[in-house]
Amino acid sequence: MRRPEILPAFTKKEYLKVHFHLASKVATMLGRKLEEDGWQAVYCNAKEIPLTGWSNLNIDITHDGLGVEQKMLCVRANKRIKEYCGTSLMHPSLTRSIRIPSTEDDATEVAQEILQQYADLITQRTEMVEKSSGKKQTDMRVGWLLWQVTLKEFLYFEEEMLAPIPANYYAEWVESGGGLRKRSINLWVYEKDTGIKRYSITTSAGAKIQAYFEVPPPNHPHLYYFRVQGERLKNSLIRIWVTKTTAICLQQMFGELETKKISEVVMNHCAKAKEVGDELKAYDDSAVSFTITEEAYNILQSTFESVSDEHLFQQLINSAV
Repeated sequence: MRRPEILPAFTKKEYLKVHFHLASKVATMLGRKLEEDGWQAVYCNAKEIPLTGWSNLNIDITHDGLGVEQKMLCVRANKRIKEYCGTSLMHPSLTRSIRIPSTEDDATEVAQEILQQYADLITQRTEMVEKSSGKKQTDMRVGWLLWQVTLKEFLYFEEEMLAPIPANYYAEWVESGGGLRKRSINLWVYEKDTGIKRYSITTSAGAKIQAYFEVPPPNHPHLYYFRVQGERLKNSLIRIWVTKTTAICLQQMFGELETKKISEVVMNHCAKAKEVGDELKAYDDSAVSFTITEEAYNILQSTFESVSDEHLFQQLINSAV
């Protein structure tokens, strides 16, 4: 059974632009959940392609023969995101565009019919990309984004969008729930040649295919890592990204955002921090970066409870007013 090939997603220039736009997006979010349209905007701006908007119904990216279905998965922050490299994870919704024939029929026959529905959907989306671009040669991909709930670290990679061959799989019915939870019956779908579980198909409360996917090893050339908060550089320096609003306030109050100067400001004001007031309104969606010492960053974190680096510096400003 052929595995999907992991493909290059960004040039070096595009990678740097993704980092900038992602840092800018996170700085404005103040701990809110990363939504699909947020990542969509980052991706399209970095690659300079039209932003059509994320969709549950259609493929997310369509441009000049390229079709990318974007899938996001939030992971916990109790371990570094690269610890997920080389592991298999399940995405809770590969697609909801399926019908469940019957839970009374043979599990393998039902699973194969559902996988054929998914294969047909890929064919339809490929034809749509062909039609919109006027090209016969399409580049169909699935993009996988892992993001920490704290919005500090991110992993991204793209692989070929391959239609499953239903005959290559077998399945079994599995009951779940019980107790306080309503019982349901799902399909667990396995590869015939390896026995590896590839799909879990729910049959109630919203039928959908849940796919298992492999995260590439950390040294894979087409795996992209981003850290946009507390980013450690050489010489014990930390790169900080804040909104333009916050950067202007810092400059007006403390002068230029030079490493030594802003680090001294942090340590001096944290030592006499007053109770903070309301948050500033972040109105600009482009971020400004500067560096401070690791010592100053640690003091700042221990002084204020925060949801992000932007929030830390908002509180620093308010405490110094």
